[in-house]
Amino acid sequence: MLKESATLPDSIAPPESHTECAVTHDPAKCQQKLRPVKDAMYVLSGKWKIPIIISLSFGPRRFKQIATDLEGITDKVLSKELKELEQNELLEREVFNTFPPRVEYRATEYAKSLNTVITSLREWGSGHRDRLMKKKPVDIVE
Repeated sequence: MLKESATLPDSIAPPESHTECAVTHDPAKCQQKLRPVKDAMYVLSGKWKIPIIISLSFGPRRFKQIATDLEGITDKVLSKELKELEQNELLEREVFNTFPPRVEYRATEYAKSLNTVITSLREWGSGHRDRLMKKKPVDIVE
């Protein structure tokens, strides 16, 4: 546990909003600060939800167009993820009265509130990849 006078280097210091949790380690306060993060992680969990939102940021897409954008996703998983994103109001599903039926998905205005989060993740991911690629491969000992 950190003493109140303890300071961490900026590179590993918790964000200002988490300092109280780190200093006092009050479980109730920590849970209060973690709850919104856990909620967000629950809604965006898995490796496909954010890529689906990014795909839809380019405009309305049909099911197979999204699947093509997201190489490697199965139809079953895509269907499940689309339903969950719709339940969380991050996309809208429109069924057209045609034969055969045509369905389009589009990101909602609410989904656009994730733009800064997605941009930050993209920047962090790019930097992280660069960091790991600069490391020398570890010799494998058999």
